Amino acid sequence: MGQPVTVTIAHSLGLAEARSRIGNGVHTLGESVPGATVTDHHWEGDTMHCTLEAMGQRIGGEMQVREDEVYAIFDLPPLLAMFANKLKEKLQKEAPKMLE
Repeated sequence: MGQPVTVTIAHSLGLAEARSRIGNGVHTLGESVPGATVTDHHWEGDTMHCTLEAMGQRIGGEMQVREDEVYAIFDLPPLLAMFANKLKEKLQKEAPKMLE
C-alpha cells in the first residue's frame, strides 16, 4: 500500500473560478515532483482526478474543489513513500500557484 499525502489550499475565489483555475493549471502539477509529468486528468463533478508519473512510478491524485478550499490527496506508491514529507512541503508551496 502507498503513502497518502494530503494538502488543503485555502482560497477566496468561489467554486467556479477555483475549478477553472485548477483545470487550467493542472499541467504545472508535475513541477511539484522532480521528474514527474501529468499523464492523465479528468473531472468527476467538482473533483479532478489525475495521474502523475515519476521514476517509472504512478502517483494517483484527486483535487476536491470546494467553495473556499481545495483538498488534494496524492497516493504515493511504496517506492516513493519515503519522499512523502518532502512532497507535502513542495505541494504546500507550489499548489497555491495553480489558483493565481
